[in-house]
Amino acid sequence: MGQIKVQKNVGGIEGLYIIEPAVHGDSRGYFMETYNKRDMEEVGLKMEFVQDNQSKSCKGVLRGLHFQINYPQGKLVRVIKGKVFDVAVDMRKGSKTYGKWYGVELSEDNKKQFYISEGFAHGFLVLSDEAEFCYKVTDFYHPNDEGGIAWNDPAIGIDWGVVGDYCGSADPAGYTLPDGTPLIMSDKDKKWGVLH
Repeated sequence: MGQIKVQKNVGGIEGLYIIEPAVHGDSRGYFMETYNKRDMEEVGLKMEFVQDNQSKSCKGVLRGLHFQINYPQGKLVRVIKGKVFDVAVDMRKGSKTYGKWYGVELSEDNKKQFYISEGFAHGFLVLSDEAEFCYKVTDFYHPNDEGGIAWNDPAIGIDWGVVGDYCGSADPAGYTLPDGTPLIMSDKDKKWGVLH
C-alpha cells in the first residue's frame, strides 16, 4: 500500500469507501496524493475516471439527492475548502442494502475522500460559510439522464443534522441548520419524489 488508507463497505453498504490520503506537512504547508491508480487497484478499486468536476456553494446549500438513470457514475468526492455532510443512498435494485444511506463529513481539514460506486444517489449539505467540492466521475455527463429522490424521504431517514419537520415534499421551507441558517435548494431538487 502506498499513500492511501481505505475503509471498504462503510456503513455495511457494499460499494462505499472512505479514502484517507497520507498528508506530508511541515512549516511550509503540506503535500498529498489525492489519486493514485496503483494504490486504488491494490485495494480492488479499478475504476477509470473520465471527468473532473468542481462546485462552490454557500452555507445551508443542499444539493441532491441525484443519480444517473441510464449512464450511472462512480464518484470520488472531496472538499478542498470548507465542510460538508456528504450522503450516498443505495439505489441498486436487488441489493440487500437498497434504500440504506451512509453519510460522512468531508472537509479541508480532515481531507477524507468518499468513493461512491455506480448505482447510488448522492447529495451533500454545506456546513461552513462556503465550500468548494471536487469530484472525479467514471462516465461523462449525459443531459437529461439525471434522476433524484427527496433529500428528506422519511422511508430513508437520513439524519442531516437539521431542524424541521417533514411536510410531505422535498421543499426545504421551514428547515434550518442548528444555528438557524435556512436550507437552500434548486427548484429542481425541491420537486424530487420519494424512493419506491
